Amino acid sequence: MSRAPEPPLELLTPTTMAMADRWTIEAGTPGIVLMERAGAGLAARVRDLWDGGRILVLAGPGNNGGDGFVAARHLHGWGFDVAVHHLGALAELRGDAALAAQAYPGATVPLAADLDLDGVGLVVDALFGAGLSRALPPEVAELVRRITAAGLAVVAVDLPSGIDGANGQAHGPAFRASTTVTFARAKPGHYLLPGAEHKGTLHVVDIGLDAAALARAHRTPPGPLWVNRPDLWRHLWPKPQPADHKYRRGHAVVVAGGVATGGAGRLAAGAALASGAGLVTLVCPKGALTTHASRLDAVMVRPCADGDLGPLLADARRNAWLLGPGGGVGAELRRQVETVLGLGRATVLDADALSCFEDDVQGLAACVQGPCVLTPHAGEAARLGATSGSKLEDAQELARRSGAVVVLKGFDTVVAAPDGRTAMATNGCVHLATAGAGDVLAGVVLAALARGVPAFEAAAAAVWLHNEAARAAGGSLTADDLSRHLRWVVTDPAIIAR
Repeated sequence: MSRAPEPPLELLTPTTMAMADRWTIEAGTPGIVLMERAGAGLAARVRDLWDGGRILVLAGPGNNGGDGFVAARHLHGWGFDVAVHHLGALAELRGDAALAAQAYPGATVPLAADLDLDGVGLVVDALFGAGLSRALPPEVAELVRRITAAGLAVVAVDLPSGIDGANGQAHGPAFRASTTVTFARAKPGHYLLPGAEHKGTLHVVDIGLDAAALARAHRTPPGPLWVNRPDLWRHLWPKPQPADHKYRRGHAVVVAGGVATGGAGRLAAGAALASGAGLVTLVCPKGALTTHASRLDAVMVRPCADGDLGPLLADARRNAWLLGPGGGVGAELRRQVETVLGLGRATVLDADALSCFEDDVQGLAACVQGPCVLTPHAGEAARLGATSGSKLEDAQELARRSGAVVVLKGFDTVVAAPDGRTAMATNGCVHLATAGAGDVLAGVVLAALARGVPAFEAAAAAVWLHNEAARAAGGSLTADDLSRHLRWVVTDPAIIAR
C-alpha cells in the first residue's frame, strides 16, 4: 500500500471549513457535487483498507452521514457486503444529506447500541465528524464502547465521532480510528491531544473546493493556522555561506543559574551551539563560574556580578538572549528580564523567567520591545492565565496578551504569534518526556533568533528540529543526547528538505 501524501500545509477549523464549503457553493459548485466527491474518496479508501467481512456504515443525521451514504452506495455497487445503520429518522434528513440517502439503493436500519457485530470486518464512522463539541448520545457512546472492545477497524469520516475538531478534546467515549478520511484541509483536532491519538492514519481528500474560498477561510480568525513542517519556515532557515564568520551567525547568551541549578543553562547553551549559533556565552553568578567552566569547552562562560547584565549587554553583537532555565524565581531574575527586553534584544523566556510574571502578563507585555519567544509548559502557561482548557486557544490568547510568540509545549506543541499565526506540531516525539528536554528546546529557539530568523519561524523550526533530533536519538535518550543529534538534523538537507 502506498504511503499517504502529506496533507496541505494550511489547517481549517470546523467553522472556517464550513465557510469554505458555503463560499464554494455560492461560487457555483452544488453542495451535492462536493458530497459526491467526498463520499467517492471515502469509499476508495475503505476499499483499499478492506480485509474481509461486512462493512458497517454508521450514518449520522447531518452531512457527515450524507458522506457515509455516498460511500455506501459506491461500495454496494462494487459488490461489497454493506450494512448501513442510520442515527435518527431518515425522513428528518435535509438538503444534500437527504439526497445522498435517497440515492442509496440498499436497505438501511436504525442505529441501536446492541446492533449485531458478528461478521463485521470494518466500521465506517460517518456519525458526527469534526463539528461535534458535546458528548455523544448514550446509545452511540455504548456502541463506541462495544466496537472498541471488539477490536474492529474503524475508518472515521472527517474526525472520529466524540472528538472535537476545533481543539481535539473528547467529551466522553470516542472512536479510536485506524484511519481518518477528511476533506480539503486537516483540522486542529487531528493534531491536538487526545484527538491526535484517535485519528490513526490521516488521509486528506481533495473535493475541489474553490481556491479563493479556501484562501479566504484560512485568513479568517482564529487563523491562519498551519501544520508545522519545514515548508512553513525553510525559506528563512539560514544556509551556510562562504563569507560567514562566527559573529555573522549570531552570538547567543544564556543566563544560567548557580551550582545547584546550572545544568539547565548548560543544556540550553550546548543546544544553541549545536543548532548553529556562531558563539554562545553562558552568564552565571560568580560563585558558579568554575563549575560551569569545567563542564563547557566551546561555550564561553562569563560571571555576572550582583545580577547586573549591563556590561554584557553593552556589546550589541550579543544579539539573542535566553533567561529562565535554572534561574530561580525572584526579583533579580525579573529585573534581568525587564532589562534585556527593554533593549529590544531577541529574547527567549523559559521556566523561572515565566514564573516571575505569574498573574502579570500585562507587566510582561509592557516590557516586550523586540522579538520575544515564550516557551511554557501547561503549568507555566496556567500561571500566566492560560486556563481555557483548549491548547490552541490558550496559546493564541497568551500570545495576543503578551505580545510574544508562544510555544505551548507538549507532544502536540502549538506555536502562536501575537498576530494570530499559529502552527501545530505534527512530528511530536514521545521520547522527549525527559528532564531537560525543554531546556534544549529553548536553546534551539535561541540559536535561530541569533541567526536572524524571525520569532514565529524560529520557534516553529525549533519545535520541528527538536522532535526530529529526539526521534533520531531513540527511546532511551536523555537531554544530553539531543545536542549531538541536533548537529545532524540542522545541517542535513535530506532532513530539512523533506
